[in-house]
Amino acid sequence: MQRILIVEDSGTMRSLIASTLEELGEPVKVDEAENGFEALRLLPRVPYDLILTDINMPDINGLELVSFVKRDERYAGIPLVIVSTESSERDRDKGLELGADAYLVKPFDPDALRTLVVDLLGRSG
Repeated sequence: MQRILIVEDSGTMRSLIASTLEELGEPVKVDEAENGFEALRLLPRVPYDLILTDINMPDINGLELVSFVKRDERYAGIPLVIVSTESSERDRDKGLELGADAYLVKPFDPDALRTLVVDLLGRSG
């Protein structure tokens, strides 16, 4: 079973992403964190196969989370996807420059998210 961490401060968006991923048909376990700080508490406890994060969150934002994850050798190999309303090229480039594997703009196409997740989990698992 592959483990996915969704880091998103909107409960509605977390539920939407989780339900989209549960339709994959593969066994995946989805954990949810309301912000980057909560995600950093979960990371040492569970071996995640994929992280999806928003950018705009209280405490530790998504770009800070990406930077931390990709600089820490324990987590650097975990594929990471930014799912954000920030749609400018500058935001996208910054996220990818920090180490995100993909950048998806909200509102997203559920099929596009599932395809991306299957591709990234296939590479990591």
